Amino acid sequence: MDQTRVVITGLGALSALGHDVKANWEGAKNGKSGAKLISYFNAEKFKTHFASEIEDFDPSLKLDRNEIKRSDLYTQYALYTAAEAMEDSGLEISRLDSPFDAGVIWGTSQGGLSTFEKEMREFVENDSNPRFNPFFIPKFLANMASGMISMKYGLMGINYTPVSACASSNSAIMDAYNYIKWGKAKVILTGGSDAPISEASIGGFSALKALSTRNGEYQKASRPFDIERDGFVMGEGAAALILEEYEHAKSRGAKIYGEIVGAAMTADAYHMTATHPDGLGAYQCMKFALEEAGLTIKEVDYVNAHATSTPLGDVSETKAISKLCNGEKTKLHVSATKSMTGHLLGAAGALEAVFSIKAINEGIIPPTINTENLDPNIPTDITIVCLKALEKKVKVALSNTFGFGGHNATVVFKELE
Repeated sequence: MDQTRVVITGLGALSALGHDVKANWEGAKNGKSGAKLISYFNAEKFKTHFASEIEDFDPSLKLDRNEIKRSDLYTQYALYTAAEAMEDSGLEISRLDSPFDAGVIWGTSQGGLSTFEKEMREFVENDSNPRFNPFFIPKFLANMASGMISMKYGLMGINYTPVSACASSNSAIMDAYNYIKWGKAKVILTGGSDAPISEASIGGFSALKALSTRNGEYQKASRPFDIERDGFVMGEGAAALILEEYEHAKSRGAKIYGEIVGAAMTADAYHMTATHPDGLGAYQCMKFALEEAGLTIKEVDYVNAHATSTPLGDVSETKAISKLCNGEKTKLHVSATKSMTGHLLGAAGALEAVFSIKAINEGIIPPTINTENLDPNIPTDITIVCLKALEKKVKVALSNTFGFGGHNATVVFKELE
């Protein structure tokens, strides 16, 4: 049996809740809503006028002038959180046996969509001299965040970007975990970023009727599991994790936040945008991840649910969790931190991984805010943490992400023993 262990030695986070891990965790613990009226453009042409924007973001605090000039906002978010995670880890690449022992696997859903939107608009509108910016192509490519992180830190090993819609960063974390387990790397910087608060993205999701239209009380719009939920709140940002082979981390005296002990991916094979109504793919994904971890659902203390506040998705996920419990009494609690951060699309899993790890470290389960009247279709054997955080010893946390196209990805985190 493979005894290689994979631990987390660095964290970085950026969302509407704050510009670092500390601010994001404080916001999540205290039930802070990041929703606000959109300031990036005039959203009144759409049915949804709000999103969870990041306020006062200054990339120059961690990026140089050329990095900013040559990168889309989603890449800036990636570089920003990668810098925090690298500093947090105390990792010195120059002290590795080889720079090829360290890599980057970074998820995104939309990549540089804002750059694509801007460049196409300017090209079409400039009748006298239509031209594209020389950095147009590299700025919007989905793999560029991964590439620029590797260039910044000299990480010469595995480097690529999985794209599986809103499951992207969990897919990235799982791949990083596996490559280290397989002995293909000692260290991988992983996570995800998205900057989807643009006219094309808000307009497109609005046309799909996926977004909440609660414009009069937008801070209460994201309400997973609530009977009055009407869609998700768009969010933006990034989160980064340094994954490291345990013996390597121990030998350098690294601070260790916890361990990844299992991960899995499945497909619903059901619908382009809707989850399977009975959560069959989600159920099997969680089951596979727990089997790899050598755990049962009775040993899980916390599930950070994908729960986006959509009518179908929240119910199907809880049905899957209930099926996993199989009528047995468990100690697990469920919460949906998207109620505070909004839905960061391809970055969601990475930020929720940070919250899951912090729940283990601090013994606090962040709440699902705004959930006042549970949907009666939610299975009654699922205990959802609503409105206020719960103090509880968390040894094992499971984090779910599901994406358009039927992608499911689950990661299992455990307290280091």
